This record gives sequence, C-alpha cells and structure tokens, in this order.
Amino acid sequence: MRSLSIAAILLSLTACGPADRAPASLPQVLRLPAGEVSYRPSDTTLRGGYPVTPAPLTARFPRGLSIMKHQVSQAEYAACVKAGGCKPLDGAHRGAGAPDMPAVGVSWTDASAYAAWLSARTGRRWRLPTYPEWVYAAGEAFREQAALPDAGDDPAQRWLAEYDAQSNRQREDAEVRAFGAYGVNASGLMDMAGSVWDWTSDCHAVRVLDAPAGEADGGRNCGIRIAAGRHVAYLPDFIRDPKSGACSVGLPPANLGLRLVLDETAVAG
Repeated sequence: MRSLSIAAILLSLTACGPADRAPASLPQVLRLPAGEVSYRPSDTTLRGGYPVTPAPLTARFPRGLSIMKHQVSQAEYAACVKAGGCKPLDGAHRGAGAPDMPAVGVSWTDASAYAAWLSARTGRRWRLPTYPEWVYAAGEAFREQAALPDAGDDPAQRWLAEYDAQSNRQREDAEVRAFGAYGVNASGLMDMAGSVWDWTSDCHAVRVLDAPAGEADGGRNCGIRIAAGRHVAYLPDFIRDPKSGACSVGLPPANLGLRLVLDETAVAG
C-alpha cells in the first residue's frame, strides 16, 4: 500500500487514550494578510508541439493565508509515525527526531497522510498549499525562473537555455540545516528558499496554446505533483529521494519536505 487511508488514521486515533488525543503543542502558524501575487503557472505550456514560457497569472487572497512558520520537523513527523498515522521514513532520511530540523525524504503521499493525521488529531483542517499559495507565502524569497526563449523554428535554442539554467542550479547548497539557517522572509516564514522543497497539492498539467477552441486543456496527471522551492519541480507522488533521478522534468530538488496551510474556515471531519 502506497499510503495510509484516512479511515486507518482515524481508527488509530480512536485507540489512543484521552491524553494522546492532542499534541503537546500545535505547529507555529503565521497569518499572512490579504493580497495578491503574480507568477508563471507551473503547467507545461505548448505551442506547435514545443514548450513555451507561459504568460504570468495573478492569484488573489482576499482573506489572507495561514501557513506553518517552518517545515514539519523530524520530531513532529516522528509523532505521526508513532501514532500509526504515517509511514516511517527511509533510514537515510529518518534523522534523530530533532524538533529544530525539517523532516526530509517525504513523498507526496507521506505529506498527505501527515496532513490527514494532524487534522484528525487537532480537529482543524490542515492541507498542502496550492502552488500559487506557496508563491504568495514565499514573498521576496520566491525565485521565479527567468523566461526561456520559445522553441519557435529552432527548438535547440530553448534546450540550450534550459541546460544553462539547470547547470547554474547545481552549485546551490543542498545541506539540510536547522530552521532559520536559510533565512526568514518579510512575513516571518523560515527557509522558503532553502534546501528543502515543499510539496503542493497541485497536479502536473499541460496547456496547448494553439489547440482548437475549448481544447487548450491538455489534461492533468495527478500521479505527478508539484514541489515548490528554488525552482518548480515535477515529481511522482511516491518519490522520497529526488536525487535518485525520479524528477520527470529538469534538475531534481535537493530534499523533499512539507509545510501545511491551516484552513481556518473548515473543521476536520
């Protein structure tokens, strides 16, 4: 089984005693004010069968956004494993259960299981952010990839530009460090441009600009999910170690973790 069902998570919680029903402390959450952000969509955009750089979109957040101050820690993830709500991490990524270090080696299915467990545990709805939400939260720490030349009549020009961009990324620090080591943005969120990419809820999608009217949507593949960090990454939902070559497009991210959005308008069922 690739992931634990929500029913199984709730069943494991039912077996706990009263003292085990709530964590010692809730995750630190920051409330971001209402606002908007411009970003390029994470979809693969095609024209004439070749990739092109999509036009920017604007996402608006009239009610603001509540998101974890830092990624889920090793200790927080270990509590989910102990309660039976999450699968143990692989040995290389298990860590020492430190409360000040991010949990890494986390797949999208692991991240979703943790969100379900925390929601059941607290009675509040926690979920993975959408890609636009993550961009909004990152603020000035967000690093939008420079626009690449459209393939046009010479696709080699875009391929060379992509190769150059990926070569430059290889020099970035991939070490997993304690929270705050990669900086704090203006909103107070830690490590938004650090060595750990955050899973989002978004599926990989294809948009065909020159398709007949009504057929621009080339489909969504929800077996491939979007991870957000120093650059956007497209990964199968079961992958824990992106450095193993599992990235479907481009250079893989250094490490995979998660931070969750608190949906303050919903109560966990």
